[in-house]
Amino acid sequence: MNVEPANFSDFAESADTPSQDTQPTSDGLTPDDASAEIVSVDDLDNSTSVSEPDEALMEALLEDLQKTLSVAPSAGAQAIVRRIAVEVERICEKSDRIQSSGQISTWKMTLAQHRLQKILAYYKLGSRRGRVELHSHLSAIVYRHISRSRAQLGFQGRYGLIEDFLQGFYIEVLKAFRKENNLPEDYSPRSRLELSEYMAFSEQYAKRRINLPGRRNQQLIVLRAQGFAKRQPEEASVDIELAVESGKGEEAEAHSRSPVVQQVREQMVADAVDPSDSVLRDRVIGELIQYLQSQDQQDCVNYLVLKLQDLSAPEIDDILNLSPRQRDYLQQRFKYHVEKFARSQRWQLVHQWLGADLDQNLGMPPQKWAAFLETLQPEQRQLVQLKSTNAADQAIAKTLRCTPKQVHKRWVKVLELAWQFRNQEG
Repeated sequence: MNVEPANFSDFAESADTPSQDTQPTSDGLTPDDASAEIVSVDDLDNSTSVSEPDEALMEALLEDLQKTLSVAPSAGAQAIVRRIAVEVERICEKSDRIQSSGQISTWKMTLAQHRLQKILAYYKLGSRRGRVELHSHLSAIVYRHISRSRAQLGFQGRYGLIEDFLQGFYIEVLKAFRKENNLPEDYSPRSRLELSEYMAFSEQYAKRRINLPGRRNQQLIVLRAQGFAKRQPEEASVDIELAVESGKGEEAEAHSRSPVVQQVREQMVADAVDPSDSVLRDRVIGELIQYLQSQDQQDCVNYLVLKLQDLSAPEIDDILNLSPRQRDYLQQRFKYHVEKFARSQRWQLVHQWLGADLDQNLGMPPQKWAAFLETLQPEQRQLVQLKSTNAADQAIAKTLRCTPKQVHKRWVKVLELAWQFRNQEG
């Protein structure tokens, strides 16, 4: 997405693009792993005091910085090096894994060099290309989380929401940067090096992993995007693209200035939380695990539990002692059983969690729902009507003069057709 975010200063651009390879240490942990530390929500609001940074570490970093940029030391460069050293001290003090590794000094240098290389990467990209690179990277992370699953938005609709979301997120990042580094409330990056530091911090801040109930964790920016999506008014889902786009022509401009559209935009950034989604999610996961166990699929249960911990494929392979081919087979089997579970007697719970329940038109906006009903056979439309009354399968079977098993089979077919129709473009 080649759109430059606001709240950045303009500087000259460099044509060189550096390598950003990340090397693991002897214990297999990478600087990215340690940098994206898992924190609680409270950690975001409370600064943690750490011991004074290592003077030798700061001198080594400053020397590397001077050699790379071929510039004399400046107060700004020294301040950046000190902030890196303080952050590294904080990470090493809070990480049980690093503390027990017996390689704390090595970790300090590795993490500090990793931080410095991230800053230099943005410096070499230059102000404009660096902004575009960061914006594109964060946009890709939040793309599928930025709207409700039933909103049926195309690329342009999501793009508009992403722009609105990221502008607010950059403001949050700047506030966090000031707070964590004990900077004045009016601090803004001025020099090209300071801007590079801020962009590197923005990327790292977005990827911080936040503890969630059930021993789960998620990237901070994904949680922010999901919260943003939940705050979009449901009644505005069909016209949401109009609400987020700039007016074109007198009629469109009048529409964008209307109180209703203004209210939509205000509600999209209102501060509200809906805990019911996580409750539904836990119910679905619990019943899915019970279903897999009833099907004697304990290896699928193990795979699900590890996936919920957001482990990478190599980590799952290592824990379950799987070859890549065995993992591919397990993934296919897991997918088969999940789809079977979603079409089982618990279909209503699953669809409710996905925001695609029958009272929500199986996740389709009104016009698309009406078009879908037109594609069904008369007996299928009758089945949809009976299901919408919450009648039991036994009662529906009597009306349709068939068995409850046949009712379930026919309903599974309708759900499959709805899934295909819902995911069609246009």
